[in-house]
Amino acid sequence: MILYFYTILFLHCLQAKAENTFCQIIGEAKYPLLSKDGDVTIGGIFAIHSKETLPSFEFQQKPQPLLCSSVNLRDFRLAQIMIFAIEEINKSENLLPNVSIGYRIFDTCGSRLSSMSATMGLMNELKFAAETCNGQSPIHAIIGETESSATVILSRTTGPFKIPVISHSASCECLSNRKDYPSFFRTISSDYHQGRALAYIVKYLGWSWVGAVNSDNDYGNYGMAIFLNTAQKEGICVEYSVKFYRTETDKLKKVVDTIKKSTAKVIVAFVSFIEMGLLIEQLSIQNITGFQIIGVEGWITSKNYITPNSFHSMGGSLGFALRKINLEGFLDYVTKSFWGTAFPCSQTEGILSTVGCSKYKDLLLLKNYTEDVTEHRYSSHVYKAIYAVAHSLHSLLKCKEGEDCEKGQTIQPQQVVEALKKVNFTVKFGDHVWFDSTGATIAHYEVVNWQQHSDGSFQFKQVGYYDASLPPEQRFVINIGSIIWPGGNLEKPRSVCSESCFPGTRKAAQKGRPVCCYDCVPCADGEISNETDSNNCKQCPREYWSNAEKNKCVLKAIEFLSFTEIMGIVLVCFSLFGVGLTAVVAILFYSKKDSPIVKANNSELSFLLLFSLTLCFLCSLTFIGRPTEWSCMLRHTAFGITFVLCISCVLGKTIVVLMAFKATLPGSNVMKWFGPTQQRLSVLAFTLIQVLICMLWLTISPPFPNKNMTYYKEKIIIECSLGSTISFWAVLGYIGLLAVLCFVLAFLARTLPDNFNEAKFITFSMLIFCAVWITFIPAYVSSPGKFTVAVEIFAILASSFGLLLCIFAPKCYIIICKPEQNTKQHVMGKTSLKVQ
Repeated sequence: MILYFYTILFLHCLQAKAENTFCQIIGEAKYPLLSKDGDVTIGGIFAIHSKETLPSFEFQQKPQPLLCSSVNLRDFRLAQIMIFAIEEINKSENLLPNVSIGYRIFDTCGSRLSSMSATMGLMNELKFAAETCNGQSPIHAIIGETESSATVILSRTTGPFKIPVISHSASCECLSNRKDYPSFFRTISSDYHQGRALAYIVKYLGWSWVGAVNSDNDYGNYGMAIFLNTAQKEGICVEYSVKFYRTETDKLKKVVDTIKKSTAKVIVAFVSFIEMGLLIEQLSIQNITGFQIIGVEGWITSKNYITPNSFHSMGGSLGFALRKINLEGFLDYVTKSFWGTAFPCSQTEGILSTVGCSKYKDLLLLKNYTEDVTEHRYSSHVYKAIYAVAHSLHSLLKCKEGEDCEKGQTIQPQQVVEALKKVNFTVKFGDHVWFDSTGATIAHYEVVNWQQHSDGSFQFKQVGYYDASLPPEQRFVINIGSIIWPGGNLEKPRSVCSESCFPGTRKAAQKGRPVCCYDCVPCADGEISNETDSNNCKQCPREYWSNAEKNKCVLKAIEFLSFTEIMGIVLVCFSLFGVGLTAVVAILFYSKKDSPIVKANNSELSFLLLFSLTLCFLCSLTFIGRPTEWSCMLRHTAFGITFVLCISCVLGKTIVVLMAFKATLPGSNVMKWFGPTQQRLSVLAFTLIQVLICMLWLTISPPFPNKNMTYYKEKIIIECSLGSTISFWAVLGYIGLLAVLCFVLAFLARTLPDNFNEAKFITFSMLIFCAVWITFIPAYVSSPGKFTVAVEIFAILASSFGLLLCIFAPKCYIIICKPEQNTKQHVMGKTSLKVQ
């Protein structure tokens, strides 16, 4: 059908370009509903009536005619505003003086087909001269359409003739394309702003999970695309996005079913006026409640839709509405002047005065109805559109203040198009009007809320505003405390796919679902999140660790073997016990120093051994407590030197035993080579070697305190780093070498003929010593933290106790319990040993 009309228009264009051709009306004649002649003419296209289809429409072979039955009060008021503004300009002495503006207003009945027919009606009104025509339409501009889709058709139809179309409510962003719509203008802002504002209000109110419904037309599709794009950038997820057209009953049912099954409690409805009426009707019939509707200016303030029936489903709705502006003098005009001058028919005692006025009968019923006048929100946009055309004509006719305009000029519609691009004026209620490539650039919306008074009446209460002309941080303001939510609740409904993740957790996306659907996963050890709905957990600094709640980084626990903990206390007790036991043995030996058993075991080396064992027990204490530079250097060097001193004494005693046995053999004089002086020098020499090793260690790379953060992630181990590992193992290796040598010599002397053979006890002590330190190595390497130190202390104490008990316990037993055996004869047995 549209292609058919385009073909007609093309032929009309060709015919109109030919001069002095025979003029003929193309198509069926269409007459304006309201009209007036003038020097210049402005066309108007409004859906003054609403359409209704015949009940049997879908079962007919051919489409049945559309019936224009019910009055669309909103568009009727817009037509009155247009006439009011024209009459006001015609009376003005400053704007278009001596030039009258006429009008042709057509009724589209809310139908695209009727809109095309009305457009043809405007285009067919050619100027005739006898039987020829000049091919020029008297229409200099067209005000309309109300709906975006109809305006698209209107703009494309009039585009080839460059007739300017100025819309008061066609907000589709698609119409901002100056290339496709070069002669289109509007006094309402495009849906670029409203689509973004819808996303901003959803974000502002804390909803991240919404449903989306739109009309399946230019207005709904373009507007919803802007909302969805902005919503994605703002982190808002859309559970579903569905659409329908007013004639698609099945799709409407699917939309309602989708809403019923959804989990989103907020619905963004970018829906045209007529489609919204159908949707509200279905929601009311199916008793669907509890949803927060966010609407657009096309329907949010329609009094036709706020009824007791619909309020049950739609109460608490929020949306953007155009500002209410009171036009001074308009109320008086619609009650008096309009019906007497602009309206073509009158009624006296129920009888219409003129034949053919029956089609105006339903309009006459509105003669005394004025309740909606102050609530009308589109009136200022029609008013500004008329004044924009008037200012354009004023500049084209070269009108000057105090002088008449040049009436003889012929104004072409394309001239008006160019003049509109330059128009810049302020209307009486303070709004500034200008146009650029996208139409009107200022977007100012009121945020309204569907509320019910205690007396049962309904209202659209303003609870905020959105002003695109302000800086971004000031554009949106809303008073949440003034809002009544669905069901009359004072508490804002929640609409999220997943509940918020508290501090200490992070969001983990659910596979195959929108980003707003997630699981809350606790942060890993050492990580925290201190905000609600964190996408990621943050790693704590190196010396910090996460607390139990994983919402704060705290200093890591510091671990070292301290004197106050149980393990430290136990080891200190054993160490002191070893010192005490050694002191007791020393006292006992000193008190019996002249007894045969003490003399037979080389009392000088025995006391030196007891002294070195005391140092061994005491050096274990240096391993306990917080490591410092001095304690780290002391503990390892003291341990190495004292143990070498201890093993050197044992080695000296072993050599003495062997030498003493050799000295008893005939002709042997070996003892002179290992007398007391040589014994002291050997102990000193062996010890001095260890001292040199330790000095090199301390000089090259000494031990130092270190914070070990690798073994335990949650705590810091304060330990003594070895510095030079080679030096450490050199110290241990030297001790081991002496121990092995001592063990071998003692093992060789174990069978000497003596009732009290000390070599056997030295063999046992060295066996224990070697066993302890052999097992120490793997235990030392594998033990974590303070247990490494505990293993080292245990090895020191165990080997020290082994030497003390194996070497001195048998002697103490004889001295204390068997004094009768403490004689030279018993000690020497059958073999006489001379011990120096």
